[in-house]
Amino acid sequence: MRAIETTDLVKKYGELTALGGVSLDVPEGEFFGLLGPNGAGKTTLIRILTTLLKPTAGAARVMGHDVVKENALVRALIGVVPQAMTSDLDLTGYETMDIYARFYGMHRKERGGRIDELLDMVGLKDRAKDLVATYSGGMRRRLEIARGLVHKPAVLILDEPTIGLDPQSRHVVWELLERFRNADKLTILLTTHYMEEAESLCDRVAIIDYGKIVALDTVPGLKKQIPQKDSIELGVTGVDMERAVEWAKKLSGVTTASYRESTLLVSADHGAEAIPAIVEGLRGMGGRVARVMLKEQTLEDVFIHYTGRPIREEEAKKVSFLLGAGVPTKWGK
Repeated sequence: MRAIETTDLVKKYGELTALGGVSLDVPEGEFFGLLGPNGAGKTTLIRILTTLLKPTAGAARVMGHDVVKENALVRALIGVVPQAMTSDLDLTGYETMDIYARFYGMHRKERGGRIDELLDMVGLKDRAKDLVATYSGGMRRRLEIARGLVHKPAVLILDEPTIGLDPQSRHVVWELLERFRNADKLTILLTTHYMEEAESLCDRVAIIDYGKIVALDTVPGLKKQIPQKDSIELGVTGVDMERAVEWAKKLSGVTTASYRESTLLVSADHGAEAIPAIVEGLRGMGGRVARVMLKEQTLEDVFIHYTGRPIREEEAKKVSFLLGAGVPTKWGK
């Protein structure tokens, strides 16, 4: 089954087109990333998938259910972690989890066991009775991820989940997401400004710009689509540079070769793999390699190629609590 499916999804605000025909197909169990500059349509797409906005045209389905016609079913199937911290500072960690479990109609015995399990997994079991106000930013984010999973959703939607966190806390969150995905066979949809985050976590990445998907593939697949390759610079002495250039051009995986004074400049599909063969060949010509510098192609290069500008980190915005909830208002027993 497709966990998320959109077909020619359009959203207009008067004359402004926020989404201009977005089609996505995300299978169950995939970790799917969504990248785009500010104003590209990411938030609009997320709000449609979480049933908070109705599309102008097209269709969107989550686990086979239409987000407009079957919005209550969709809300029961998704967990949402919004960009802004929305946990109540006047509640304890346990109370935060308990309220959300009640929103989803979980009975006392069921929710007690689930809350204990999740708080243990995110490393907050010993702080369960402490006020959220005493938590660090990283702890609050871990709590909110656990909160989004309390009802065992099929799809977890994360909007900039690590923005504002220090690098150590960010990596802890990454590890948690991988654990939850593997344990519960979750489908995860992630929007992020961190290229390293997308490269580390996502099976596939879509780049959205001006309301349209401009590229979609695995990270290696996206890198292959652009002309820029890995760049290698080698400081060489004792060899004729023109001869070295002509020889390097014939190597498998090398796309271009040139030189500047005593530096050999090579572009290759897999730079790290090409370096040993290049060094060995230069030495075979009687040359001496004094230095080697490798600049690998990045997802940032792909992003700039398709959007024409680098992605910018933006500050977390305060949002309505409903954006984080997206849940039924019925309380459990």
